[in-house]
Amino acid sequence: MKMKIVSLSTAMMSALLVTTTLVGPVRAQDNKMTKSEMSSGKTVMVGGAPMYPSKNIIQNAVNSKDHTTLVAAVKAVGLVDTLEGTGPFTVFAPTNEAFKKLPAGTVDTLLKPENKAKLTKILTYHVVPGKLEASDLTDGKKLKTVEGEDLTVKKSGDSVMIVDAKGDSATVTIPNVNQSNGVIHVINTVLLPAS
Repeated sequence: MKMKIVSLSTAMMSALLVTTTLVGPVRAQDNKMTKSEMSSGKTVMVGGAPMYPSKNIIQNAVNSKDHTTLVAAVKAVGLVDTLEGTGPFTVFAPTNEAFKKLPAGTVDTLLKPENKAKLTKILTYHVVPGKLEASDLTDGKKLKTVEGEDLTVKKSGDSVMIVDAKGDSATVTIPNVNQSNGVIHVINTVLLPAS
């Protein structure tokens, strides 16, 4: 009788160890992913690609079909390393369509090496130090950009607009695209500093 109990206990313990070995790592991984997703926000689709909260601004932006012009501009002025840095940064990211609203030939001109300083000024005008969620973008709030000039938040109903130094505004079309080093708010117009 004792022998049967010992054999049964041994068999049950072996089965438990095998189950823990096979299932344990999967559960640990699932829990880890859930905690990561919960702490960083949800994955949002932008330009036909998922924007993973565990990746940085550049790692996500290069996959968006709607931001190829922005990515080319960031590469042209050497801001890739900065936007891959720890941050946090809030980036108001104009789409390709936003760049097309500029006068004909503007983007091509800005991408020329001799216009690097001007393009850098425009791009850094779209970046605010710190992580500002949509709920932080309150009506009338002034946002000091990396470029040095302010942007102003304007709210109208459910719409959030970012007003540049020239008085032109961009509407936030996709808010709260969380990144490991900040947040992106997709906008429909290129913002321009006063100078």
